[in-house]
Amino acid sequence: MVKVKPFAAVRPPKAIATEVQARPYDVLNSVEAKAEAGEKSLLHITKPEIDFDPIIDEHSQPAYDKAVENFKKWQEKGWLVQDSKEYYYVYAQTMEGRTQYGIVLCANVEDYLTGKIKKHELTRKDKEEDRMIHVRIQNANIEPVFFAYPDNDVINAIVAKYTAGTPEYDFVDKENGFGHHFWVIDQDADIKTITETFANIPAFYVADGHHRTAAAALVGEEKRKQNPNHRGDEEYNYFMAVVFPESHLKIIDYNRVVKDLNGMSAEEFLGKLAEDFDVKEMGTEIYTPAARHNFSMYLGGKWYSLTAKAGRYDDNDPIGCLDVTICSNLIFDKLLDIKDLRTSKRIDFVGGIRGLGELSKRVNSGEMVAAFALYPVSMRELIRIADTGNIMPPKTTWFEPKLRSGLAIHKLV
Repeated sequence: MVKVKPFAAVRPPKAIATEVQARPYDVLNSVEAKAEAGEKSLLHITKPEIDFDPIIDEHSQPAYDKAVENFKKWQEKGWLVQDSKEYYYVYAQTMEGRTQYGIVLCANVEDYLTGKIKKHELTRKDKEEDRMIHVRIQNANIEPVFFAYPDNDVINAIVAKYTAGTPEYDFVDKENGFGHHFWVIDQDADIKTITETFANIPAFYVADGHHRTAAAALVGEEKRKQNPNHRGDEEYNYFMAVVFPESHLKIIDYNRVVKDLNGMSAEEFLGKLAEDFDVKEMGTEIYTPAARHNFSMYLGGKWYSLTAKAGRYDDNDPIGCLDVTICSNLIFDKLLDIKDLRTSKRIDFVGGIRGLGELSKRVNSGEMVAAFALYPVSMRELIRIADTGNIMPPKTTWFEPKLRSGLAIHKLV
């Protein structure tokens, strides 16, 4: 069972929330961030290298020092203000007419260390350490992580009660046209009920932010070891997350483009594909995968349907039945000799939010020679893999909308 707590968020006053909020640090590069950041933008804190001219290395000590300076400055100027009391919060996002409702809360470090917060991706130590530096220097979780949990009627009822009222923040982002809505859960009885209800929920599932989750938990563990008077209820024992009912979440496709056909002509490649797939030419109009184990390929100005033949996968194997595994094994490894998707320079990945037109665009430009679109993984598949202790292949899931940063910050002291 998971342990959660409310917290006194550091957040912007309502009148300037849209000026402070920002896209996550990892969805835009430094040049894009510098162009996008207004005077009050949180990007000055999450990507402080943009405050230098020219832009400096984001991992340099001057950048870290600037991040700390800016976080302090934002609070002194009243652009970020800490709530006087511990609350839970509702953060809802609207995309293409569908709204998902999450609770902003503090998750427990021990729950991550003991596996009650379940992951489905491997993390890299270098990326963990990079994120740990940011938590250490700020003594805060500046950006939230994104979890799923099994649907619960009690939580749903409390969320519905608050979302029937006027939001504290309510805006549409200019990048994608997604709606973002935020309410404060401020009644003691509701706060108590939320805490007690989550105590009966068996697990959280990391949806997005594996490295930030690991970093937040590991810094909490460090602080616990460094404190000779550690009790277990200190603020550093918790880190900020937004948790959504699993039924609210939709994973979108995560696609692949390759630079070459491993020395084969297009005709030879199509012939080799036919050994493991039913290959059907679909013409010049975009073809979207119709179901699991069906792929679309763009090659030579045409779209193709590729359906994996029976016997080439095992639907009883939670990893082996994934379309990313089938594609990796039967196409990238077997035919193209791309063994490691994490390190190969011959392959790149395109989030489905960009649309399949982005795939044909990159091939038509001559940058890539072929593109492959995959049917998206389901939340049930993700949970099955996490529950069985398995790890998904690289670049399997893509969640949208991304959580905006700056709507709530959690201080560790």
